Order: sequence, then C-alpha cells, then structure tokens
Amino acid sequence: MFVVRRSASRLYPAGVQLAKMSGSQVGDLGSGAGRGGGGGGSIREAGGAFGKLEAAREEEYFYKKQKDQLERLKNDQIHQAEFHHQQIKEHEEAIQRHKQFLDNLHK
Repeated sequence: MFVVRRSASRLYPAGVQLAKMSGSQVGDLGSGAGRGGGGGGSIREAGGAFGKLEAAREEEYFYKKQKDQLERLKNDQIHQAEFHHQQIKEHEEAIQRHKQFLDNLHK
C-alpha cells in the first residue's frame, strides 16, 4: 500500500487569478499613456508605430500567460481527479478487508 501526499493548498486552491489586461484602463492601444494613471513607459507614451508594437507585444504576453495558467489549472484538476479515484479505490479495498475480517470473527 502506498500513500500519496499532496499539500492541501494544491488540492483546494483558495482562488485562481488569471493574468489579463483590463480593457477599461487602456485607451487606444499604443496611442500614449493609458487612463489608469500609469505612463506605461516611454515608448508607449510616445505613441505611434513603436507604441502600437509594444502594446501588441504586451497583449501577446498576457494572452500566452493566461493560456499557460489555464493549461496548468486544467492539468491540476485532472491530477486531483486521478488522486481522488485512487483514494476511493483504496478505501473500497479497506472496507472489503474489514468486512471479511468481521465475517471471519463471527464464524
């Protein structure tokens, strides 16, 4: 019999935050400083083609980061399900052993 140990924080995460840019704080992408109060860097503040390129790269970064996070969340859920199915199997086997023990006691 083997024991699988997992931390409770991995089994039941308190909350999952996904990386994303808030559309309400961004004006026209690459057109200069956003409405969120931050400048966004000298290239974004300057606007123009370089600002648009930088904004596109930033959007791509957050898109990929969110995709990776969702993939990890999906894999964690699959591993949790497998873990719990294994636990159910082990508990059912233990129940059968105890039932056989009780049956042998009464004979």
